[in-house]
Amino acid sequence: MGIEAVHIVVHGRVQGVWYRGSAQSFATERGLTGWAKNCPDGTVEIHVEGDRAHLDEFVKWCRQGPPQAEVTRINETPVPPKSMDKFFIR
Repeated sequence: MGIEAVHIVVHGRVQGVWYRGSAQSFATERGLTGWAKNCPDGTVEIHVEGDRAHLDEFVKWCRQGPPQAEVTRINETPVPPKSMDKFFIR
């Protein structure tokens, strides 16, 4: 199977609750690459790429996030992969 990529915007109480760090750990444990960043509007924006099964796991995790997060919704859009070599926090 080839590498696929997804752009995700996570809404809710997702800043100041270790969302990006938890996303990085979750992604890295599954061999996914990409990045996560806080946005000025209070959302967290994520680009993640890897095999479809692990991407599906990651998206499912994003709907809940770490214990202190209160995710109200996510927007998920397929995008072209960028051939990244790790998952980092921007």
